[in-house]
Amino acid sequence: MTTDGIPQWIRGVASRQAHTNLPPGTVEEEHSRSGFYGPASHLYRLHPPTDWTSVQGPGVHHAYDTNRLASDERNVDDDLWPLLLLGNEDVSIGVQRYVRGRPEFLRDADGDELFFVHEGDGLLRTEYGPLTYRVGDYLVVPRGTTYRFEIASPTVLLAIEAHGSRFTLPERGLLGRHALFDPAVIEVPEAEAVEESGDFTVVVKRNGYGTDVHYSFHPCDVIGWKGDVAPMRLNVADIRPVTSPRYHLPPSAHTTWTSDGFVVCTFTPRPMEEDPDALRLPFFHRNVDYDEVIFYHRGEFFSRAGIGEGMVTFHPFGLHHGPQPGARARDAAAAAAASGNGGARRMANEYAVMIDARRPLTPGPEAARIEVEGYVESWTPEPATP
Repeated sequence: MTTDGIPQWIRGVASRQAHTNLPPGTVEEEHSRSGFYGPASHLYRLHPPTDWTSVQGPGVHHAYDTNRLASDERNVDDDLWPLLLLGNEDVSIGVQRYVRGRPEFLRDADGDELFFVHEGDGLLRTEYGPLTYRVGDYLVVPRGTTYRFEIASPTVLLAIEAHGSRFTLPERGLLGRHALFDPAVIEVPEAEAVEESGDFTVVVKRNGYGTDVHYSFHPCDVIGWKGDVAPMRLNVADIRPVTSPRYHLPPSAHTTWTSDGFVVCTFTPRPMEEDPDALRLPFFHRNVDYDEVIFYHRGEFFSRAGIGEGMVTFHPFGLHHGPQPGARARDAAAAAAASGNGGARRMANEYAVMIDARRPLTPGPEAARIEVEGYVESWTPEPATP
């Protein structure tokens, strides 16, 4: 049997079906290429590959607590653009906080922007028309669009910028184009011209720098529009995740947006696998082609221990990824409790946003001040009790 013209080999003790019926006393690791789409091998190990005793160097796992920004001494509204956490040639990932909002309008000429609303509600004012926003909304602002956030309550945004590219919907393959969410649930603005006079400023970002443009009329003066470029809104409540009762699906099954060099996935509440021989927690993997970033929005993050709402994890490629010992212990306890309760169906009750970047990400200049110390050590198992 071959995959992409490469033979598939089986050596030693292995499972016939990935992610199920692991050989007794083993853990499974996926060593894959091209994310979860390309060639892959599954290694059946005697020990979890994340059970390291120590890790030093630039490729260690990181965690950031964006909640610390709420107590920042500076005025959160002072930041014109999002605070950069991580970035590369293709994408910038940051956080934006508003209490009252800013008077300027913005226009990003460097790339599409994707905002995820973690806290707050209000209005995204655009030249195409207004879009109200609430917690759990994705807001796509196409490159070159004039916009402003008008705040009804303090707002926290995860901000993802596609450098020189745009956000598109993923291919759904055999599932069909209406899987995950019907494109019809995506909302665009109704034209609403604002006729006002005064001094209005639009800050245009080009190559990372701002240029101020002043108008004597309101920049959102559009009475109508047509076409296939527009701001978009999608709420996570409208996502219907694909699941399997007998097989743990890879994160790519939850892809929501794609762009050049990276993808954005959304984890939403979903039933866990029912088959007793199937993995429930994410399988160990050393995804050597993508850096993994996860923003934790709401719920119980079943594959993480010590990570709460508003936190961000950054797992560079090279080191193994996978559930921490605390998460594995919690899963085992929950499985035992469910078994004692007649096999009650378990749920993964979480909302989280994952960004997988093809090229290495670099932390921003201010990321260190909200870093969670010792995060990489959370994979180190507790010493065995004599």
